[in-house]
Amino acid sequence: MSKISNNTGILSDIEIQNLLDNEIIISSSKIVNEQVQPASLDLSLGNKAWRVKSSFLPGTKNKVTDKISRLAMHEIDLTNGAVLEKGCVYIAEISEFLNLDSDVSASANPKSSTGRLDIFTRLIVDYANEFENVKPGYNGPLYIEISPRTFSILVKSGTRLNQIRFRRGNYLLNDEETKNLHEKVNLVSGYENSLDIRNGIPLSIDLSGGRDNLIGYRARKHTDLINLENINYYKKDLFWETVTSNDLTSEGLVLNPDEFYILASREFITIPETHAAEMVAYDTKVGEFRAHYAGFFDPGFGLIKNGINKTRAVLEVRSHDVPFLIEEGQTVCRLIYEKMSTLPKKVYGGKVTSSNYQSQGLKLSKHFVN
Repeated sequence: MSKISNNTGILSDIEIQNLLDNEIIISSSKIVNEQVQPASLDLSLGNKAWRVKSSFLPGTKNKVTDKISRLAMHEIDLTNGAVLEKGCVYIAEISEFLNLDSDVSASANPKSSTGRLDIFTRLIVDYANEFENVKPGYNGPLYIEISPRTFSILVKSGTRLNQIRFRRGNYLLNDEETKNLHEKVNLVSGYENSLDIRNGIPLSIDLSGGRDNLIGYRARKHTDLINLENINYYKKDLFWETVTSNDLTSEGLVLNPDEFYILASREFITIPETHAAEMVAYDTKVGEFRAHYAGFFDPGFGLIKNGINKTRAVLEVRSHDVPFLIEEGQTVCRLIYEKMSTLPKKVYGGKVTSSNYQSQGLKLSKHFVN
């Protein structure tokens, strides 16, 4: 067995592989190499899912299966594929099982492609009173809540919708540490004025229009379903309307209530190999909208050696209840950095073969013809 290090911070791909080798992470299906990312592990769907009456948390006295037995409407076999309808809530088994050490915790996010399809997912574990987080020393199964918001989707056993990262300690950078790292690495470029770092690095929406006056995409309401196995397959015009400079008012872009948008940050982002980063998904202090579903950035994202970084953050934006105006330069979300426990063996956009969004501008999910 490989030696497991005791370094603090987010565990790298090397250490995740050690967790697999030492059966701290166990899977009912074969773990493939591409599941192990620089600072996270892609989780795969198991064989069963359930249509449930509502979202839920098990609470500190219940297993997830206890609640499923009371709230499930019917069971779904995923082995040959199944359609998950938009507007419905499902709970599915995850193939991976955890047997964490007492000093290792975990947290999860949707994968980038999941967020860009407006598929709302959250990790659930036994005896939990919050989503997405796994306490140190957890020993048990994993489940995922899935709620397609815009498109009905076809999934099957092995489909990967979310990713989990592991950490020892909590090493989120404070503002002073973030400023020092920015001076050293230039974490974010493209600001017209000085960078105001407070509770993370602020990001805004690019409303310049750029090529073809394109600002973003707004999802169509009535479309065919999307088979998540189909990559570079669907014609985007059948699923998306373009948002252009012609859609701007004199003040900016008005988001329609409960419509889903794909937009891009005005700023260019760099994640050094020594750190990972997370987007704050929903902050009522900057407006009644959610600015990001899949908020995790691996080490190496936007990192271009001997060149200029032109990698933007693509934001999945949904306004809540009321129309909301986004203006040029307005903060819509914040980026928080956290140190890695060790340098990863592979970095995003380097030796990772599935880096679909490196050097990206405004880009839809990998399922649409580029």
